[in-house]
Amino acid sequence: MTTIKDIAKTAGVSVTTVSRALNGYSDVNEATRKKIVETARQLNYTPNTIARSLVMKKSKTIGLLVSGFIRESLKDNFMLNVLAGVNDFASGTDYDIVLFNTNSSKQREKTYHQLCRERQVDGVVIQGIKTDDPYLEEIIDGDIPCVLVDIPKMGPKTGYVSTDNVIGAYEAGKHLLGLGHTKIAMINGHDQAFVSQERLDGFQKALNEAGLSLLQVENGGFSEEGGRASLLNIMSQHPDVTAIFCASDLMAIGALSALKELGKSAPEDLSIVGYDDILLAKYVTPALTTVSQDTHGLGYEAAKMLIGMLEGKQPGKTIVKHELMIRDSSQQCL
Repeated sequence: MTTIKDIAKTAGVSVTTVSRALNGYSDVNEATRKKIVETARQLNYTPNTIARSLVMKKSKTIGLLVSGFIRESLKDNFMLNVLAGVNDFASGTDYDIVLFNTNSSKQREKTYHQLCRERQVDGVVIQGIKTDDPYLEEIIDGDIPCVLVDIPKMGPKTGYVSTDNVIGAYEAGKHLLGLGHTKIAMINGHDQAFVSQERLDGFQKALNEAGLSLLQVENGGFSEEGGRASLLNIMSQHPDVTAIFCASDLMAIGALSALKELGKSAPEDLSIVGYDDILLAKYVTPALTTVSQDTHGLGYEAAKMLIGMLEGKQPGKTIVKHELMIRDSSQQCL
């Protein structure tokens, strides 16, 4: 196996010069650097990443830490799209990615700092942390660079990337109000999700401006079954409801299923609006009106911010685009 000593001998320079050239130090003459790089290529040199990390005190690896990733998570592809976005940006750099999963129980057994050091990551993109998770305070106050996805918190080495969930939900509310609906309920996610509070706030703001209030708010846990159960409960207590806003498309799909169980249909008997614009949203019957968010962009911008921080930039916040997608599940109130 070729070593830097072999490169130094062939190129006619010192081992130190080879090491500094290959590790990107600026004090190496450009012509010499090019000669060393070309020699390394000709000799099929493969760097020892472990040795390099010890010298540079960097592993050139970033982590994607996901909390609560379970089989149900595959239905909406949210995490996979975020991962694809992280990978698409990182693939154009010299950073590798490692994926690791956690939950509230695991977080009580091992600190966030311990987890990151064991995985030998320079920084982390974090998705799915709840408001009551043990890691949250440690992440924000810690010294490991990180970027939070859909968690609007910042710290000395912590930035975040999100969509404007308040405005997105507000636009969903204005859409239903514009269709003449006044008897409206909401199926939210759960109380420990930052986006749940934001989407509730935005939707309520739209209704309050019209002098209305929500008939009922149910928590469906961001699951299809939760949406189904919530719809049945709302309809049993408020049979005169004409529209429902769901804080995720999975819950909206569950609500559509429950509506069929009751012998009713959307949008004739009930207008339904979701959030996320997952792949299934346009293929269910009726096609789902929803707020589209760029989940791939969340991951891409998170990786971009994190790697920028690792290269000396300050943490910040990035808001990616969203768009109200009007389809067939909502119509004028009759």
